[in-house]
Amino acid sequence: MSDEAKPLATKSHGRLSISASLKPRDLMEETPRLKGAWVAKIVTLFPEAFPGTLGLSLTGKALAEGRWALETIDLRPYGEGKHRNVDDNPAGGGAGMVLRADVVAKALEAAAAGTPPDRGRWPVVYMSPRGRPFDQATARRLAAADGMTLLCGRFEGVDERVLEAYGIEEISLGDFVLTGGEIAAQAMLDATVRLLPGVLGNAASTEEESFSSGLLEYPQYTRPTVWQGREIPAVLMSGHHGEIAKWRKAEAERLTRERRPDLWAKHEGGKR
Repeated sequence: MSDEAKPLATKSHGRLSISASLKPRDLMEETPRLKGAWVAKIVTLFPEAFPGTLGLSLTGKALAEGRWALETIDLRPYGEGKHRNVDDNPAGGGAGMVLRADVVAKALEAAAAGTPPDRGRWPVVYMSPRGRPFDQATARRLAAADGMTLLCGRFEGVDERVLEAYGIEEISLGDFVLTGGEIAAQAMLDATVRLLPGVLGNAASTEEESFSSGLLEYPQYTRPTVWQGREIPAVLMSGHHGEIAKWRKAEAERLTRERRPDLWAKHEGGKR
């Protein structure tokens, strides 16, 4: 009998998609997957970092309900030699280590199994400080896909050749450096998953928040009406929805002008 196990068939039961597995069921998390659910595949040296905060609150509930799925691909088993080395010294010298192209490529090939080749339907992303800044528009684009593959870097990064060979999109969370891509990946997934149908429950929530209209969100208030001598703005208690809408728009514009002049300039430019 061959040491290599043959893939087992996937069965569809109504809205649920169930895949048979050779892994003992007592070692598996019992999570259903709705048919057509959005899927995130994470290539990482630290699969135990997931789901992390993604397993909490609304994203965690949606994960448990099978509205989206999370699969981790451990980079270590694809390493070379006795010690499963995944990195090596940077060519040309310098500090740190670089993830090997051949090792990363094997993991990416494993992640690609069963995914469409069209990058519009299935983006492949590397979390990198030199990438295009992540924003709400990118989150909407990713949420509109069938799923995505996320490569989490470590050390000094990834051999450039594997990024070129696989046409990997680089995305940055901001102008700072983390020890690895796992935290950045979780933040990006949180922003993306919450846009999936049924995750928040109220679609209007995503339409009124910061960046959805190109502006920062207006201030929010709730009970008590008076707290430490500070009152909720009277207009919000008036019940006059037209005036409330005008106040919220004015406040969103004020905050954006004051705090994010870059966003304000872009917003004003879009009116011309």
